[in-house]
Amino acid sequence: MRSETSMIADIRRFSRFYTRVLGLLDSRLLSTEFSLSEVRVLYEIGTTPDCTAKMLIDWLNIDAGYLSRIMKKFEKSGLAYRVQSEEDGRSYLLHLSEKGKETLEKMDALSNKQVRQLISQVSDRSQAELSAGMKTIERILSEDRDLPDIEIRTDIRPGDIGMLIHLHGWIYAQECGYNHVFEAYVCRTFYEWMERYDPENDRIWLAEADGRIVGSIAVIGKGEGIAQLRWFILHPDYRGAGLGKQLFEQAMAYGREKGLRQMFLETTDDQETAIRMYEKSGFRKTGEHANEAWGVRHIERTYTLELG
Repeated sequence: MRSETSMIADIRRFSRFYTRVLGLLDSRLLSTEFSLSEVRVLYEIGTTPDCTAKMLIDWLNIDAGYLSRIMKKFEKSGLAYRVQSEEDGRSYLLHLSEKGKETLEKMDALSNKQVRQLISQVSDRSQAELSAGMKTIERILSEDRDLPDIEIRTDIRPGDIGMLIHLHGWIYAQECGYNHVFEAYVCRTFYEWMERYDPENDRIWLAEADGRIVGSIAVIGKGEGIAQLRWFILHPDYRGAGLGKQLFEQAMAYGREKGLRQMFLETTDDQETAIRMYEKSGFRKTGEHANEAWGVRHIERTYTLELG
């Protein structure tokens, strides 16, 4: 695991780099009649419902006196106006006039042009990585840490299986202490499956967020009405929100729709949360054996569900 010192150094280095990038973008805005602070105030008033001075002071970390001077300038120029709040007579709601809205549109267009120029030489793939990376930084460091929108899909795209192998190797090393032999085992299982993948009998569900695979589950046909439940995994950041249950229920519904008579799965005794879900759904333990090949001693278990 990375040390705290290394993490701090990475963040400070990124901060210095991104500050330079922002400086390049902001320099064009400073060539207009507005200062950078004035542009930010104009933007927040124009995009925030029921905007108040207190909101701007908190969000922009701006001095109350300075904000007051900016607002007086905006009012004198006919860009903005204040309306006394009906709910709180001591508070005033800030609004843009039509002239202010037109000015903001021009500033937005200028900003969009700058960003477009910044990424004009960046490939589509790198643009997608850049967007995903920025969303990840925003999510992790924001106070509410809302999870991004998650798409669950069943089509297999280039790179999906590689991300799943990485996810398995990383999670099981972090949480269970498994070694590289386990990752090799996961590679082999995916290789053997992909060589004979049959969309008529096999189905995999992939949970994707910001271009990354964060979870999966699969039903693999074995013939004669039997299928194996495989690769049920979820990134730690996405647990506790019902995503794992959603993936599991979709897999089970698929098995019933296909008219399967039996489903089985293989897991280890340290996967207690998943095992409780399996047993609650009717799976029963039908076999177990010890395994020390993955760097730690554990018990591999087989669970079976009779569907028909």
